[in-house]
Amino acid sequence: MIHLKNSGRIPQHAPQLLLDARRLASGLNVTIRDMRISSKYLEYDVSIKKEHLDLLLKKLEPIGSLDHAKHVVDEVMEKEEAIQKGRYYFNNERFWECHEVLEGAWKKSSGEEKDLIQGLILVAAAMVHYQKYENNICISIFRRGLEKIGERTGLYHKIDLDLVRKKVTEMIQSGMIIAFTI
Repeated sequence: MIHLKNSGRIPQHAPQLLLDARRLASGLNVTIRDMRISSKYLEYDVSIKKEHLDLLLKKLEPIGSLDHAKHVVDEVMEKEEAIQKGRYYFNNERFWECHEVLEGAWKKSSGEEKDLIQGLILVAAAMVHYQKYENNICISIFRRGLEKIGERTGLYHKIDLDLVRKKVTEMIQSGMIIAFTI
């Protein structure tokens, strides 16, 4: 995964920036699968050999300079650590990573807690679609996330469930999607 610095791009630019990156990288042995836009980053999912990464980054400079790159692997961690890391990723608009790390906590849970974590995963997944300018999909996934969160209130591992419910409900009702912190 590559994070380029964002210089004012918004999610509506995502489809074009994905095409631009693929065009700039043509001729390299690279697959650019997807891209998302946060206020800080242009996030690209790429498959490339490590020894070709610098060349790809050079070719992508017209889009943005490198903030950081990360080799994505399944991380094994305790449930509490996964939830805290998921919260960190969510609050830094790294929703795809949030979704992935919370899945580890979900796998280690049961009962109502499993549903709650799945609801949080769905909220993060919805925000991934927002970052790709797929707002109708985002709203649909928000609804499923709220169903899973249910009527739970208060704090869950420092995540304010009342705030999550309020923000998601407001976005569903207004159709205006904005990033928020949990």
